[in-house]
Amino acid sequence: MELKGAIALITGGASGLGEACVRSFVAEGAKAVILDMAEERGRAISSELGAEALFLRADVTDLNQVKKAVEEAVAHFGGVHILINCAGIGIPQKVLGKEGILSMEAFEKVIKVNLTGTVNAIAVVGEQMSKNEPNQDGERGVIINTSSIAAWEGQIGQTSYSASKAAIVGITLPIAREFSDLGIRVVTIAPGLFETPMLMSLPDKVRDSLAKMVPFPKRFGRPSEYAMLAKHIVENPMLNGTTIRIDGAIRMAAK
Repeated sequence: MELKGAIALITGGASGLGEACVRSFVAEGAKAVILDMAEERGRAISSELGAEALFLRADVTDLNQVKKAVEEAVAHFGGVHILINCAGIGIPQKVLGKEGILSMEAFEKVIKVNLTGTVNAIAVVGEQMSKNEPNQDGERGVIINTSSIAAWEGQIGQTSYSASKAAIVGITLPIAREFSDLGIRVVTIAPGLFETPMLMSLPDKVRDSLAKMVPFPKRFGRPSEYAMLAKHIVENPMLNGTTIRIDGAIRMAAK
């Protein structure tokens, strides 16, 4: 699918990987819908990018809010061709911690935001994409999800995060197969250690130690590099039903 002229809806688009995709796609001639809870930051980005960007406040865990946001996006831009799911959280906790067993409330919150939020967006946007006119390949849309290398190499304390990200890998192929008759591709990206607000909030000593674990390049990934891969996925019609790691060859240790 050509990026120029396409309309992309990006959850978690007000920061980190999502913001990088918003900026990259607009620079390539696309229009971007920023779906996020961070209203001040989202509106600031939208204002900076002008008429090619629209901010909509919505909680991805609330299906009705997602439906309303997609309706507003379609009313404003005329459709949606690309969905990038970047909204996500992490709440570190051990199953058996110093204060007792893990909080199921925290566990379920991570699953709800990372997994349920992704499926909500896929369902609502996928339905809208199915109404698009197909291109010469019969393609109507592209959906990109965000997993993590924690799907395979979750560290101690990442039980909920790893569970949610492994589930996103797991749903990729069955949804790609289901959506194939609609001309909608589904691909997942699994980033390693990237310069996102979640990672950059860690103490300097911890960040320095983590960066040294990456074989090459020996640094954290840049959000712009995630956006580069997302752009290629959109433009390469043979990428479908798979998960792509982007991690500098790192394989995480237990802790």
